[in-house]
Amino acid sequence: MVGKGVRVALAVSGLIALATAAEAQERVTLGWGRMFSNDAIGDGHDRWRTGSYTVSYMRGPSWDGDLPTQVGEILEFRASGQTIAPANLADPAPDDRRYAGILTFGLHTHFDWLGLETSVGADLDFTGPQTGLSSFQERVHDWTDLPDPEPAFENQIPNHIYLTAIGEMGKEFQMGDAGRVRPFVEAQAGIETFVRAGADLTFGGFGEGSLLVREYMTGQRYRAIKGDLITGTSFTLGGDIAHVFDSALLPEGGAAELSSTRARARAGIQWQGERASVFYGISYLGEEFVQQPEGQVVGSLNINFRF
Repeated sequence: MVGKGVRVALAVSGLIALATAAEAQERVTLGWGRMFSNDAIGDGHDRWRTGSYTVSYMRGPSWDGDLPTQVGEILEFRASGQTIAPANLADPAPDDRRYAGILTFGLHTHFDWLGLETSVGADLDFTGPQTGLSSFQERVHDWTDLPDPEPAFENQIPNHIYLTAIGEMGKEFQMGDAGRVRPFVEAQAGIETFVRAGADLTFGGFGEGSLLVREYMTGQRYRAIKGDLITGTSFTLGGDIAHVFDSALLPEGGAAELSSTRARARAGIQWQGERASVFYGISYLGEEFVQQPEGQVVGSLNINFRF
């Protein structure tokens, strides 16, 4: 336990040192990004990867539409909350996955490496009742007269802090006048350890000259630094597949057995006006554990106004 505490303390110190050193340069706020995802605006079921909210705060000297080649010049301070649940909170099946509330705080940097759009970073992932997410959900169920979720909370993933390293590389290619395609690879080690490969397609002006970042749960990309203002409607498609080595959210020896392969597919529509933009996406998340009978559909929403 002491060893784990020391590692977490060193990780926090390292993140703070990197942020402090980077902020010693002349920096400005380059943008804010956010994404809300929930199965209530997807398939309507309150189960499995049921909801998340992510916020990105971007800092750097300037933004001209291209990634810098210097590591640490552009920093993303990211925070997210996520809830994972069995299919029935009031009466969980013995072989369903356990409830998990996860709060994540991370520091990432985005740069160009040999012509590849690259991001690397580290997160601290907090799990268990210490996050307050299960208590909040219980209050929401009380206010709305929904079934008591306490049975699911009794066996939730316990209090812990995980240090997670994550990196992604991708490269965008123009597809004539029709759109753009961006294949990517991703690797993560920590609360969940996996390697992933996939691609995202964009038809329209969404993302041109902008810095897009990827949401953890669905893989949908959202705008963290705004680029060219191209009004109109854009469409996005994407998908990826991962090989999962281990997961603290589906611990070894539990009733729900981790599936080694995890697939996602997604689509979205973005409308950009002169002073507002709206993105709605829908994502299919494949089975994550052997006993999971089917995949699920999660909706994602991002709304921005300019005053």
